Amino acid sequence: MAEALAQLASHEFPQAEAAQPRIAVLVPCFNEEAAIASVIADFRKALPSADIFVYDNNSADRTVAVARAAGAAVRSEQRQGKGHVVRRMFADVNADIYVLVDGDATYDAASAPRMIETLTSERLDMVVGLRVDQSVAAWRPWHRTGNRMLTGFLATVFGQVFKDILSGYRVFSRRFVKSFPVLSDGFEIETELTVHALELALPVGEIETPYYARPEGSVSKLNTWRDGFRILGTILRLYRSEKPLRFFTAIGVFLAVVSIGLAIPIIVTFLEQGVVPRLPTAVLSMGLMILAMLSVSSGLVLDTVTRGRREMKLLAYLVQPPVGKN
Repeated sequence: MAEALAQLASHEFPQAEAAQPRIAVLVPCFNEEAAIASVIADFRKALPSADIFVYDNNSADRTVAVARAAGAAVRSEQRQGKGHVVRRMFADVNADIYVLVDGDATYDAASAPRMIETLTSERLDMVVGLRVDQSVAAWRPWHRTGNRMLTGFLATVFGQVFKDILSGYRVFSRRFVKSFPVLSDGFEIETELTVHALELALPVGEIETPYYARPEGSVSKLNTWRDGFRILGTILRLYRSEKPLRFFTAIGVFLAVVSIGLAIPIIVTFLEQGVVPRLPTAVLSMGLMILAMLSVSSGLVLDTVTRGRREMKLLAYLVQPPVGKN
């Protein structure tokens, strides 16, 4: 009996291999007939074990048929806008690692394994593909300047972390995806993804990836001025909702300064002559000071509410298991 136990103890059992993480490639599409087949083929080559999901957003061309023929799982979202599509993808698809990429063949599929390796080895929640253009045609006029301006503004408001906040090429952990409440409708979604990471102080990274011009027949859906102003509006809206004390205090200080500026001549005249001239101006000054106090008070109340919302997001984040090497 003792000899049998000794033999059993000395026997080497093969260790079970760690389960490979499930990888999902998410491709939002709108009229990408000319590019979607190459996107699917490139990512299948770069990530053979990944599931590729193409979400069509009311395309009027053959995007759906081409994507199906290329072997991707094709689904649809009827509400128009990239934000709606991303919301649907994040809700529907279950995976351990998510790769979000546009369907226009401008992003480098070969960089995906390196981005995923960075995510898992460094235990990050988001890795952004920092676009390095490979040709002059890769960037439309004013897009580079607009991207830099918006990136700089976001860095000023929320802190400097990223160099390319509008990149559509990102890798996420399940923790990030399932704790992210998508609120945007259109191309502002990239800004919202960035702010979500900054507000919760999530571990993130950025890797340089080649950025190519669109293939012939593929047309950009981004309107430089319209979408630029929408993204700027999104940053201001997120600043108001995520940092209400700063936002409303700034408004309160401005109103208080104007109120004091209007009141000083009235006070000086009253001290010198004992009368209150320009009564409407005095009433306006008083009203502005009351508004200033109400603005600061609103900021204090909303800051408490925002803290509670942030705690709920963190709890939703912590419910999900981390991805990475132990």
